[in-house]
Amino acid sequence: MAQSVAQNQRGITSFQPLDVELRNVFKFFKQEPAVHGVDLDVRHGEFFSILGPSGCGKTTTLRLIAGFETADAGKVLIQGQSMTNVPPYRRPVNTVFQSYALFNHLNVWDNIAFGLRLQKKLRKSEIESRVTEALRLVKMESLRSRFPAQLSGGQQQRVALARALVNYPAVVLLDEPLAALDLKLRKEMQVELSNLHKKLGLTFILVTHDQEEALSLSDRIAVMNQGKIEQIGTPSEIYERPQTSFVADFIGDTNLFSGEIAAVEADCIQVVTKTGLKIVVTRSEVTPIELSQPVVVSVRPEKIQLSLYPPNLPANSFEGRLVNVMYLGTHITYVVELTNGININVLQPNTFGNLPDRETPIYVLWAESDCLAIGQ
Repeated sequence: MAQSVAQNQRGITSFQPLDVELRNVFKFFKQEPAVHGVDLDVRHGEFFSILGPSGCGKTTTLRLIAGFETADAGKVLIQGQSMTNVPPYRRPVNTVFQSYALFNHLNVWDNIAFGLRLQKKLRKSEIESRVTEALRLVKMESLRSRFPAQLSGGQQQRVALARALVNYPAVVLLDEPLAALDLKLRKEMQVELSNLHKKLGLTFILVTHDQEEALSLSDRIAVMNQGKIEQIGTPSEIYERPQTSFVADFIGDTNLFSGEIAAVEADCIQVVTKTGLKIVVTRSEVTPIELSQPVVVSVRPEKIQLSLYPPNLPANSFEGRLVNVMYLGTHITYVVELTNGININVLQPNTFGNLPDRETPIYVLWAESDCLAIGQ
C-alpha cells in the first residue's frame, strides 16, 4: 500500500498508508473537462473534504472514486489497488448521498440490513449483530421499526449513515449529506459526523460547498475550481495562508486589493494598489518578492481594527467613513468607504460602543502580519 509522509504534533515524521490516490485524473462531458488533471492523496483514517462552488468538479471527483463515473485518463487507486474496470459494488467504499436514497417500503432495520443480505456468505446472526451496532452508533435503536416517511430529515440521514457504515467500508464517501437540513440540525449532524469519524477511525471523504462545514470537520481540505485543485492543506493553512486569490476569496470573507510590488525589504514588501493605497505586507513563504510583480493583497475582515482617531501606526491605516452596519449578535459587520472610494468590510466583536454617524471620519488599520500578498 502506498504511504504518505506526515508530521505529528511533535514534528516527528511518520508514514501513513494512503486509502485513496488520484493520479492525473481527467473526466470529460461533451468534450468539456469536468475534472482536469486532479492529483490527491487521502491518508488512512483522515477526514478529507473536497470543497468548491457548484460546477467545480467536486461531485464528479467523488463519483470517480465511487466508480459511478469512469476516468477518461489517469488512475484511481484505493488501498493501493487500481480501480480501473472495477465496478462500484466491488470497491471497498460506501456512499452517503444528499438525497439519502432510502427504500421507502422498508423500515429502518431493513434499510440498514439490505446490503448485508445481498452478501450470501453472512449468517443471520452476523447481520443482526452488525445492524444492531450500526443503529447504536447513530442513536436510532428506538426507531428501528419506523419507515422513512415517518422520520425527520436528520433521522433519515442517520439511517443513510448507518447503512454505509454497516458494510465496514475502507472509505466512507459523503456527497453533501447535510445540504438538505436546516441550519440547527445541520450543525448537530456535523458534531455527530465528527464523533463517528473519531470513534470508528475510518477514512471519510466529504464533498461540500459549505466552507464552515469543511473547516470545522476536516483534517485536510482540497479546494477545487473549474475542474482543478487550487490548494490542499489543513483548515488553518487554507484559511490563513491561501495560495491563490480564488482560495482567499472563496474561503470565508476577505478584502482583496489588486496591485504590484513597489519595494522589497528584508522582512516585508510594499504593495501599491491600483487605487493608490500603499500596503505593507510581512514576507512569507508564499509572498512574491520581485519588483513590479502583480499581486493581490488579502486582508480578513476580523483582522481589521476601527478607530475614531488617527492611529499612530504609519503603515496600513486609512481614513474613511462608515456607510453600513450589520448586526450579527455576537459580532457586527461594518462597511467603511475609504477616501479613494474603496469599500472595506470589517468584522468586530459586539463591543465597539456608540457608533459614529456617516459624516464622522473613521480609520481602519491592520498589522503587516495580518495581510497576505498572493501572486497573480
